[in-house]
Amino acid sequence: MITGLLFAILFIALALVFLAGKGDKLIAGYNTASEEERSKVDIHRLRILMAICSFIGAALCVFLGFFGEDKGKSTTAVIVFIVLTIAIIILSNTWAKKK
Repeated sequence: MITGLLFAILFIALALVFLAGKGDKLIAGYNTASEEERSKVDIHRLRILMAICSFIGAALCVFLGFFGEDKGKSTTAVIVFIVLTIAIIILSNTWAKKK
């Protein structure tokens, strides 16, 4: 349970960094992209999306910290995590792109 709370604190700190407008170098793919590819991305929207992802990660860490022993609840949390990951990938490739 303590490990889950520590990871949740880490994710919340990361979300606050993204919301503060920093942490662009922490976004996988964006930090290695060329200037031409970066110009196609709306970085403000991508930061918001990454902050939301970090808050969800924190919530899942807390949830698994408290209910990790229960197989049914931990399986549900893993399924929710997979679905949200797919949704974030789709949103980062559609909503976070400049039009």
